[in-house]
Amino acid sequence: MSANTPNAFLRGGPDHRLADAGRIRYAESTTTPVKILVGECYEHFQPTSEFTELDGRQLRVFSWSHRTFVAE
Repeated sequence: MSANTPNAFLRGGPDHRLADAGRIRYAESTTTPVKILVGECYEHFQPTSEFTELDGRQLRVFSWSHRTFVAE
């Protein structure tokens, strides 16, 4: 699997801040939390034991947990 091959699906959180296309992505580790910069905030996602299939690929499901703001 190349570094650009999606392996994660981000579920939940504020839909208006993270477009559907941005929910399918590559995560360096599928067993540790993911933090995504969206505007002036970080959206945090926790790995789950669930998987979903997309185009024949298994994607680990990450569930939204909280938001933090970028420090000025």
